[in-house]
Amino acid sequence: MTGPTDRTLPEVPGAGDNGRVVYGCMGLGGGWDETPYTAADIDHAQAAVEAALECGITTFDHADIYRFGKSEAVFGEVLSRAPGLRERIVLQTKCGIRLPQGDRPGRYDLRADTILRRVEESLTRLRTDVIDTLLLHRPDPLAAPEEIAKALHALHGQGLVRRFGVSNMSAAQIAHLQARLDVPLTVDQLEMSLARRDWVEAGVLVNTSAAAQCGFPAGTLEHCTDHGIELQAWGALARGRYTGDEPSPAGEVLQRLARRHDTTPETVLLWWIQRHPARVVPVVGTSRPDRIRACRDAVVREPGLGDEEWYELWIAARGAPLP
Repeated sequence: MTGPTDRTLPEVPGAGDNGRVVYGCMGLGGGWDETPYTAADIDHAQAAVEAALECGITTFDHADIYRFGKSEAVFGEVLSRAPGLRERIVLQTKCGIRLPQGDRPGRYDLRADTILRRVEESLTRLRTDVIDTLLLHRPDPLAAPEEIAKALHALHGQGLVRRFGVSNMSAAQIAHLQARLDVPLTVDQLEMSLARRDWVEAGVLVNTSAAAQCGFPAGTLEHCTDHGIELQAWGALARGRYTGDEPSPAGEVLQRLARRHDTTPETVLLWWIQRHPARVVPVVGTSRPDRIRACRDAVVREPGLGDEEWYELWIAARGAPLP
């Protein structure tokens, strides 16, 4: 469905570059069901997109399953309201997960024909003729890498996808697939935040008994950094764990650092991620315009945390001294 077309989205500074922050569109499109989206859902999506653009964010992250496809669809509606905007942003989407349906459980599916079909469906919903970056959402244990490569080569050759990447994959999985590809994998999107700290912990728990409980795949940060693969951090705001009303030691440190640097707690959370030398790019997934705007300094300013401040926040979130 289409809505009013009387609003104009703002100009986009620095468009065409992934930049320092990505906007995650999972919260757009109404409920997690197959109920059709409404005009209000389109307006809600447009307000979120406007807030992201005002902050200087120009990369928008989707997946074919978000809100049963409605996240992509309402974003396509937003693009239809703003002629010319598509050429000034980066569109990223994912495929590879099948949601539960009836008695059929959810599963992963990276068969070649499924990838091709899902990309065509995403292009239709997004109202575009090309996806800038396609990510494989999760590993499919039954998918042969040669079959995945066949689909990606076809999409690239047809001009339907410009770049490829992965999500929730380790260094070994990336290398295994890359060996069969003629096009580079340019992104690995993983859950990384102050709450999900194992991406940092993995590097310091080596030769400790706690290493066995650290689930982050060893060597993934190093592999991506060495091979020019952009690391994107989904869940970067930790689902409001430190910026809500519930007090915590890390939340208190966060508030103090925000006041010291004349910024917001949301920005400090993102700075903590960005400060790492792997140059991780946070994905901001809130659909609240005020909270999106609270992340602006993470886009327009260099990470302001000093070493002592970075460690102080980390240790407060750990709740225990470093090994």
